[in-house]
Amino acid sequence: MSGSKGPDRAAQGKKGRGKSTAKATARDAALQVLTAVEQEGAYSNLLLNGTLQKSGLSGPDAGLATEIVYGTISRLNTIDYFLEPFIAKGLAKLQPWVRNLLRLSFYQLYYLDRIPPHAAVNEAVNIAKRRGHQGISGMVNGVLRNVLRRKEELFLPADLPPVKRIALEHSHPEWLVARWVKQYGEETAEAICRANNEPPSVSVRVNRSRIGREELLKAMREQGLEAVPSEISPDGIVVTSGGNMALTPWYREGLLSVQDESSMLVGEAVGPEPGMSVLDCCAAPGGKTCHMAELMDGSGLVISNDIYPHKAKLIAEHAERLGLGNVRAESGDAAKLGERFAPESFDRVLLDAPCSGFGVIRRKPDLKWAKKPEDIAEISAIQRELLDAVCGLLKPGGVLVYSTCTIEKSENGDLVRDFLERHPEFKLAEGTPGGWANIPAAAARETAGLQILPQDAHSDGFYIARLVKPQ
Repeated sequence: MSGSKGPDRAAQGKKGRGKSTAKATARDAALQVLTAVEQEGAYSNLLLNGTLQKSGLSGPDAGLATEIVYGTISRLNTIDYFLEPFIAKGLAKLQPWVRNLLRLSFYQLYYLDRIPPHAAVNEAVNIAKRRGHQGISGMVNGVLRNVLRRKEELFLPADLPPVKRIALEHSHPEWLVARWVKQYGEETAEAICRANNEPPSVSVRVNRSRIGREELLKAMREQGLEAVPSEISPDGIVVTSGGNMALTPWYREGLLSVQDESSMLVGEAVGPEPGMSVLDCCAAPGGKTCHMAELMDGSGLVISNDIYPHKAKLIAEHAERLGLGNVRAESGDAAKLGERFAPESFDRVLLDAPCSGFGVIRRKPDLKWAKKPEDIAEISAIQRELLDAVCGLLKPGGVLVYSTCTIEKSENGDLVRDFLERHPEFKLAEGTPGGWANIPAAAARETAGLQILPQDAHSDGFYIARLVKPQ
């Protein structure tokens, strides 16, 4: 069981407050987010950010709300499995806000060893009184006190089949676990699920056109941050304590960008050189675009395309912040890029394709509950169409990089092998970029490209394939 990331202050000072004067607490904020995620299909990260900005919560309480939201979503089906027997009419028949109040309270009682149990229970009862009636608050009180009394009895049966055991022990949908067991084997599938429940690393990419990595590391350490060089990317820094790096002067001054280490390997795989023409087909939010522009020392041109105009505007703003004059942000359908550009126009083409996103579950835990098996087949068809649409834009002798932030083979290695069979003018690039060797497990896993799993280097699950069109 993990400890809480923030002290429990949410239940203090509530006595004597009426409905109209009760100040929102960390648990109020968490409940609002969890209920909206369930009822409206809202994205937890976006909704949480907005809720916290409006809440006025202190740093520690905002941290507690964040821990509760992500923890409850991450452990959702395990929480439901254990809660169900305590509720006479069943979880499904409760009002959504009551169901989520019980879930977030169970998460604290079962998974957070720094939260005083009485504080979690009392705050849940207070919320139930404010939002409901005496019958609901009494039920919530009874259920949670019963959970506390029987906490030591709450464990999974020893005789569960492998897929069900992994799904419940590490809280993933059974259909998804079954896919990963089939693709990677039981041991690796369990390691994927375990890693998905670990907190994500905070990493930044140094803007090498403005500052060296060692210089920025020194500046960070002088400010009291704990930071180490990335073992994967020569442009990366892992910040183990330091808060939101997008709020720092280094970010505002364009010295760094927030980016996962796995994602940094894409720019290296593309290998853009000064003076080249580069096309980034599905570019938002623009991290890879800007990395490539930095690698080109500000010369040449990176055309950064995204289907949504407002996202293309954000890419342009990122490039401006970083002082990159060799980025041109445009908007349009990537499947129709062949209508906008002449064949064989680019030295490098990057297709960072839309995907199922299963490599970033530790950052977006609601993904695993929102996706369905049919979504994978649908997105694979889109990826196939996009790859066919953009491959003709590459010059002979150029490099086409296909990447995704998923670990699904049908979207990655299988799709690239299918592409190569249908496009004999392309072949896999010989050799591998230097960073690939820093993840030995991934380097040995896939014959067509690099498949990083979330447990390989405590970075996002990611796939990268380098394809060339010989002259």
